[in-house]
Amino acid sequence: MKTESNPKVMKILNEYAGGHRHLITVGRILAAVSAFMGLVPFYDLWKIIRIAVKGEELSKIAGIAWQAVGITVAALLVYIAALMCTHIAAFRVQANMRSRLMRRILTLPLGVFDEDGTGKIRRTVNESTAATESFIAHNLPDKAVAAATPVGLLILLGAFNWKLGLICLIPALIGFCFMMSMMGKGMQEKMAEYQNALDTMSSEATEYVRGVPVVKVFGQSVHSFRRFKEAIDGYSKWVTAYTLMLRMPMTMFMTCINAVFAFLVLGAYVLSKGSVTSEMILNVMYYIIVTPLLTVTLTKIAYSGEQEMVVVDALKRMDSILDIQPLAEAKKAELPKDNSVELKNVSFKYKDSADYAVKDLNIKIGSGEHIALVGPSGGGKTTTAELIARFFDVTEGSVFIGGADIRNIPQEELMKQVSFVFQDSRLLKASILENVRLARPEATEAEVMQALETAQCMDIIEKLPQGIHTVIGAKGIYLSGGEQQRISIARAILKNAPIIILDEATAFADPDNENKVQAAFGELAKGRTVIMIAHRLSTVVNTNCIYVLKDGSVCEQGSHSELMEQNGLYRQMFDEYSRSINWKVGA
Repeated sequence: MKTESNPKVMKILNEYAGGHRHLITVGRILAAVSAFMGLVPFYDLWKIIRIAVKGEELSKIAGIAWQAVGITVAALLVYIAALMCTHIAAFRVQANMRSRLMRRILTLPLGVFDEDGTGKIRRTVNESTAATESFIAHNLPDKAVAAATPVGLLILLGAFNWKLGLICLIPALIGFCFMMSMMGKGMQEKMAEYQNALDTMSSEATEYVRGVPVVKVFGQSVHSFRRFKEAIDGYSKWVTAYTLMLRMPMTMFMTCINAVFAFLVLGAYVLSKGSVTSEMILNVMYYIIVTPLLTVTLTKIAYSGEQEMVVVDALKRMDSILDIQPLAEAKKAELPKDNSVELKNVSFKYKDSADYAVKDLNIKIGSGEHIALVGPSGGGKTTTAELIARFFDVTEGSVFIGGADIRNIPQEELMKQVSFVFQDSRLLKASILENVRLARPEATEAEVMQALETAQCMDIIEKLPQGIHTVIGAKGIYLSGGEQQRISIARAILKNAPIIILDEATAFADPDNENKVQAAFGELAKGRTVIMIAHRLSTVVNTNCIYVLKDGSVCEQGSHSELMEQNGLYRQMFDEYSRSINWKVGA
C-alpha cells in the first residue's frame, strides 16, 4: 500500500477504514451542512442590526434572535454528529493500522530491531498511526467546514453590498497566496526531515535513558552520549532554519487575514464619499461581525494542509516497516539431525554498510560442545551469534544446525532449537510466572517452579510478596540485574532448546548473583550445545574451544591452554584481564 502523492491519501485511509469508510464521507457531508447552517444566524443578525439601526418593528428582534439561537444549536448538533462519524472511522483506521503493523513486526527478523532501533519503530507504531487518527477525526471535518464556509460567505458578502464584500476578500486572497507559498513541494520534504529528526531523537533518547545508571555512577553529563547530543543539536538547527525560512510568508499571511477590518473601514470611507447613510452603517457593522469567519476559515485551511503533510509522511513511515520482508521460508523444509552448529564461509554486512561485520567465518561446533567467542569490541562476536539464530540472513556462505541449512529450517522449528540469553535481560511488566512461561505458554505452574528452582531463583521467589504471581514493576517490586538474569535463565531452561547462546550473560551480575548465575548456567548447559560470548575470560577457560574474533574474522582458535601457548591476542587479553581482577586500591 504505497503512499506516493496526496490524492492517494484518502484512498489509503478508506482501505484501512474497511466497512467504516462510509462514515468518513457522511461525517464530511454533515460538517459541510453544519457550516452552511452556521451562516444562517449571520443573516438573522443582519436583520436585527437593520431593525435596530432603522428603529422599526423592534418587536420582531426577539423572534429573530431565538430563531438564530435555534439554528446555531442545530448546527452544533449536526457538527457533533459529524465528529461522531469521523471519530468512529478514525479509531477503526488507527486500530487496523496498528494491527497490520504489529502483525508485520511479528514476522520480521529480530535483527531489524537492532538496525532500526526500538525507539524508531515504537514511534512509528504509536505516533504515525495517531497522526492519521487526528487527521480523520478532526481535520477532515474542519476541511469540509473550511471548504463550505467560503461558498456561504461569498453569498453573504455579496448579498448586501457586493463592493464591500469584494473589499473584504482582497486581503483574504492575498493571505491565501502567501499560505499556498508555504505549502509547496519543498514543504513535504521539510516535513519528512522534521519527522526524521524526531525519529532520531526518540531512538537516541531511548538509548540514553537505558544508559542513565552509567552516567550517574561516573558523574558524566549528556555530553558522554555524543550521538544523543548531536541529535538534539541537529534538531535545534533544523527548527531554527525552518522557522527563519517561513518567517516572512507566515508574517504576511497573519497580517493579511487580520487586516480585513482595515481594508473594510478604508473601503467604506472611499465608497461613502463622505456621505454616511444608515444603509452604509448597517453594512459596515455587519461585515465587521462576519469577516472574522474569513480569518478562522483560512487558519483552518492552513492547519489542515500542514496536518495532511504529516499524514502523508506518517503513511510513508508505516510503509517503510510494511516493506521490510520477512525471512524467506524454504519450499522444502529440513529438520536438524542433532544440535551441532557449523558456519561455512560466512560473511555478512549490515544494511547501508559498506564494510563486512564478519568475513569468511568457518566455525564448526560439535553436538554438545561448549565453545566461546571472545575478542575486542566490534570484532563480530554478537553478529556471529545472531547469524546462528537467524536474526539476519548471511550475505555469503551458509549456517547449518544439525546438518540442515537454517534458511531451510521452518522459523518455528528454528526457535525451538535455539535459546538466547542476553547480557541485558528484559522482563515484561507481568508476573514471574508469565515471564517464564513466555518460553513455553502451555507449561504448567509446576514446570515453571521446577525451572525456577534449577535456575537458582528460589531466594528471589521467597522474598516476593506473592511468590511467582508477583507482578514485576508493580508497587515497587523490582529485581536487580543479576536476579533478572536468573529469571531469563529459568525461561531458557523451561524452553529446553538444545542450543544455548549466552551473550555476556554475567555482565550485570554482582559477585553474589554471579555465583548463582554461574550455577544456573551449569544446569542449563547440561547436554546442550553452548555458544558463549564473554569478556570475563575466566568464564571460558573450560570450554572445548575458544574462537578469537578480530575485525570480523577468526584470528585464533583452540583451547585455553593452546591459546596461551600461542602467545597471541588471546594471551594478551587474558593477561590484561587477570591484572584487572587482581587490582586493588593502594596496591
